[in-house]
Amino acid sequence: MRVNVLVFGQIAEITGSVSLEMKDTKDTNELVQRLITDYPKLKSIEYSLAVNRNIVRENTKLKDQDTVALLPPFSGG
Repeated sequence: MRVNVLVFGQIAEITGSVSLEMKDTKDTNELVQRLITDYPKLKSIEYSLAVNRNIVRENTKLKDQDTVALLPPFSGG
C-alpha cells in the first residue's frame, strides 16, 4: 500500500520536498508518527491534515493511493 503525502510552506522546507511517498501506513496517526520520526522538527509546528482533499480532525484509515496533505496555518486577508 502506498500513500502520497503533499507538504506545503515550512513543512516542505523541513522535509526538503513538496511530496513524499509512505508505504504500509494504515492510518493518519501512524503516518504522523512516522513523519515525526523522520523529521523531528514537525513535532514543534502546527498543521492540519487533509485526506483526499477533505480536512480530517480524527484518526482516519488510509487506503492504497490515498493522498494526504499536511497544511500549515494559512494567514492573509
